[in-house]
Amino acid sequence: MKYLDNDPVKLNGPKDAVVIIDQTRLPKETVFLELKKLEEMYDAIKTLSVRGAPCIGVFAGYCMAVLSLEQRGADHDGFIKAMKENADRLNLSRPTAVNLSWALSRQIRKIESMTDSGPEDMSRALFEEAERIHEEDIRMCLSISENGLSLLKNGDGLLTHCNAGALATTRYGTGLGPILLGKERGYEFRVYSDETRPLLQGARLTAYELAKAGVDVTVICDNMANICMSEGRIDAVLVGCDRVASNGDTANKIGTSGLAVLAKHHGIPFYVLGPYSTIDMNCDSGKDIKIEQRDPEEISTMWYEKPLTVEGAKYYNPAFDVTDHDLITAIITDKGILYPPFKDSIKKVMS
Repeated sequence: MKYLDNDPVKLNGPKDAVVIIDQTRLPKETVFLELKKLEEMYDAIKTLSVRGAPCIGVFAGYCMAVLSLEQRGADHDGFIKAMKENADRLNLSRPTAVNLSWALSRQIRKIESMTDSGPEDMSRALFEEAERIHEEDIRMCLSISENGLSLLKNGDGLLTHCNAGALATTRYGTGLGPILLGKERGYEFRVYSDETRPLLQGARLTAYELAKAGVDVTVICDNMANICMSEGRIDAVLVGCDRVASNGDTANKIGTSGLAVLAKHHGIPFYVLGPYSTIDMNCDSGKDIKIEQRDPEEISTMWYEKPLTVEGAKYYNPAFDVTDHDLITAIITDKGILYPPFKDSIKKVMS
């Protein structure tokens, strides 16, 4: 991929640290962080230095591998106990995205299956499994991009929210994947990127990725989506997702559900894109999805020299909202395009 020179997550040369692009510093600076310690890894997820559900899953896989180096001197049971404690700590960093717990559980299952192996072999297996998770994500993103592109036509006006490109996954991305793949194949889309309050992932990251790829991108404030739709500028909405319930309800960055309501009103297709690993069959509906509450400082002072609002005002800062399955035209996965009724199509693809 020409527009992004480095995967947002990878191992360093000696394979004793996880290297990430610090996404809090983009687009003004490209800064790489090398992480070796548990709390550094926890903070990287919590502060959004690494972000995007699939990317967090890849990151978690590598974290478990690197952390296992500290336990190579332990016995079999002590190794597994310590790695479970590491997984539990990392899993607390962001509760909404299912890929985090999915990757951590996958790594734990891997070493628990190695009943006759020593710590060095189990550590080696964690590195191999982390590489598999990464490779799978690359393939999944390409499949999602291919499936999504099949629903679009050259010249479409597209609206996207937050960032679901190569920074949030690996290579093409999910929500941005069809746009970036389409650009490579000669499609000329007109993309409207919601700035995505309060952390501005659309303005800072999506616009950065699309501009680097040569895509026609226009940044809009979140509350401008309706007028863009009413003026006929938008032919489809493409968003990523952090968790999909078994009934088709989806959790994504705050503001997504409002776009779905607007799209329904204007008769515009609303597409949710994500790998099958974001589907949580243990989650019956969006009501069961825990919504992360973040620091009020993100609203009150993060982007301002002085506090924006009066002292004494309260703040409510949910990081995600849930889009009802009735508002979604299709869920685009690497396993295929899922259409309503989602309970049936999800059950079929997950079986």
